Amino acid sequence: MSSTPRYRAIADDLSDKIRSGRYRAGEALPAQRELSASYGVTMMTLRQALQVLSAEGLIDQRAGRGTYVARPGAEYPLDTLRSLGDDLRRQGHPLRTEVVSAALRPAPRSLTPLLGDVRALRLTRVRHLRDRPVVHQVSWVAEPHASAVRGADFTEVPLYTALTEAGARIHRAAERIRPALLTAPVAARLNRPPGGPVFVSERVTYDDRGTPIVVDHATILGEWMEIRAERKATDLSLHWTDAFTK
Repeated sequence: MSSTPRYRAIADDLSDKIRSGRYRAGEALPAQRELSASYGVTMMTLRQALQVLSAEGLIDQRAGRGTYVARPGAEYPLDTLRSLGDDLRRQGHPLRTEVVSAALRPAPRSLTPLLGDVRALRLTRVRHLRDRPVVHQVSWVAEPHASAVRGADFTEVPLYTALTEAGARIHRAAERIRPALLTAPVAARLNRPPGGPVFVSERVTYDDRGTPIVVDHATILGEWMEIRAERKATDLSLHWTDAFTK
C-alpha cells in the first residue's frame, strides 16, 4: 500500500496533467465536486490537493469563479545582453510599452562619474503585461547616441535596437538587482499603493571601448515578474554581498 497521502497523489496527478498540456494555461479545471467524485475523495481532501497546486504556482483559485491553470510568470533572465522588452517578447508575453517622456537634458550629478558632464536623453517608459503596468524604467542615454536615437518610436523599437542602428557598439552591461519599496511617484505610474515590495534593477551598459552609454533604473513588480539565472562556468558570475555593507 502506498504511503503517499491521498491529497498528495491527487495533486501529483493534476500537476502531471497541467505540465503535459492536458489542462492548458488559462483554462478552467473541472468543478471541485466533479473532481472530488472522479477521484473518489471528499471535498476536504480535494481542497488539500488544490492548496498544494496553488502553493506551487500551478493554479489560480478565484472566489466564485472556479479554479484555473496559472499562466507562466514572466522571467527576467540575467545571462543575456538583450533589453528587458526583448526578453519578454521572446518569452511570448503580450507586451506594450508606454513612453512617458523622452527629452534631452543635462545628466544628473549622480550620473556624472559615469556619463560625464554632458546632455543625455532621459527616456521614461512603463511596460504593460496583459494590459497591466508592471515595470517602470528610466534610461539615461549619453551623447552622441542621445541625439541619434531621440526620434525613435520607443513604443515599437527597443532601445538597444535603436542604439545599434545608430552605430553604438554595445559590448557588455553590469547590473545590480536589489529589493526595495515602491516609491510614491512610481506607484502612481504602476497603479499600486506606495510602500509595497519591488525589485529595483540598476544597469550600466558599455560600448567596446569601455565607455558607459546607457544607465538604466527599472522598478519591477515582484508579483508579476520573477528573476532567474542559469549558472554556467563561463557565461554568468553571481556575487553575493551583504546588503548592509558597502
